[in-house]
Amino acid sequence: MSKIKSSFFCQNCGHQAPKWLGKCPSCGEWNTFVEELLEKESPAKGSWKASTSLKVAAKPRAIEDIVFEEQPRILTKDKELNRVLGGGIVLGSLVLIGGEPGIGKSTLMLQIALTLNKQKVLYVSGEESDQQIKMRAERLAFKNDKCFILTETSTQNIFKQIETFEPDILIIDSIQTLQSTFIESSAGSVSQVKECASELMKYAKESGTPVFMIGHITKDGNLAGPKVLEHMVDTVLQFEGDRHLAYRILRTTKNRFGSTSELGIYEMLGTGLREVSNPSEILISQRDEDFSGITIGAMLEGNRPLMIETQSLVSIATYGTPQRSSTGFDAKRLNMLLAVLEKRGGFRLGNQDVFLNIAGGLRVEDPAIDLAVCTSIVSSYEDISIPSSVAFCAEVGLGGEIRAVNRIDQRISEAEKLGFKEIWISKYNLKGLKPDEYKIKIHTASKLEEVFINILRK
Repeated sequence: MSKIKSSFFCQNCGHQAPKWLGKCPSCGEWNTFVEELLEKESPAKGSWKASTSLKVAAKPRAIEDIVFEEQPRILTKDKELNRVLGGGIVLGSLVLIGGEPGIGKSTLMLQIALTLNKQKVLYVSGEESDQQIKMRAERLAFKNDKCFILTETSTQNIFKQIETFEPDILIIDSIQTLQSTFIESSAGSVSQVKECASELMKYAKESGTPVFMIGHITKDGNLAGPKVLEHMVDTVLQFEGDRHLAYRILRTTKNRFGSTSELGIYEMLGTGLREVSNPSEILISQRDEDFSGITIGAMLEGNRPLMIETQSLVSIATYGTPQRSSTGFDAKRLNMLLAVLEKRGGFRLGNQDVFLNIAGGLRVEDPAIDLAVCTSIVSSYEDISIPSSVAFCAEVGLGGEIRAVNRIDQRISEAEKLGFKEIWISKYNLKGLKPDEYKIKIHTASKLEEVFINILRK
């Protein structure tokens, strides 16, 4: 007879405690502990745990004796997915994809499954029926006789089908709907998510089969379930975007096999997701005339240079405390740049409302966009438009100095390719740079006032 044991878990962060606590010592939230039953028993016959138990104990080996063999990656027809994964799907990897409801996670993974014609793909759905998945597949208009659908939530039944089917790629939609018989709590609880993910990780590593898991997110935008879930997997991808806009961004937040700064951009159409090969064109709005408060900055996401549009609106605060609002840009960094403009540039922004928006729904973390933000704010404050043919690429320091950024050659080449006539960079970026090789006119400056004197002439 199995031994029943109960424990308490924080539903916010997954912290485990032997008794109920009012305040979680890990995340500090109140009234988040719930009791869950844990059942410890021997693995049932036919489960992945029983069929793959190691017969020989592992022994330590000298690192010099381990022979490294380059593992081939599975290249999909989706170049954006290949980029964010670091060059393709790694055999035996466990990938977690999170995003808001309705953003297109299931559509993306079903589209990937239908385009993999050389691999046998098993798509396991615990949220939709096979008829609903077939309806979406008809809308995507992809044909693939090697894509198989299984509607099941029990991990034991799933592994029984896997043992006979032997897929090349496994897709789980979603991890919060799976339930293991070894745990008596309900599906989606902390212990169930942890146990199901552990079984899938064991299967992926021992069989060498890539596993994709779709995960839900909380109202705060974090992946639902225990934080250990993100530590267990090899890659964490975030599918972002506004459901009311057509563009979606697939961002890497963790990757053991590549860079964590890569992103892929898609356009949501009636027939599925379309890859956007040149995202700079969609991130820069097409306009017939120049408006104040709009500038173009050159940034990098991983190995991809992007030209993005920065929009600012500065107006007198008539309702007491001035507002500071930013979309797609760090609010604390915006306050810092406003302080620099007031202290070093002499612009009286203390009684002004400042609104900043990064066009296209992109979230920017590259400091090279600082100069574009500052010129955008000053342009709106002075109500002087900046020509749309001018781009900016530099970091701004607390002393008002313009600092150099890395890989300036790629940023300049991207601006030149998109037809920009001029670009402002830090004069400290000239080391090793050959301006004569570019058709675009390169301006350099060491302080903010040098830029403002030249571009804000009426």
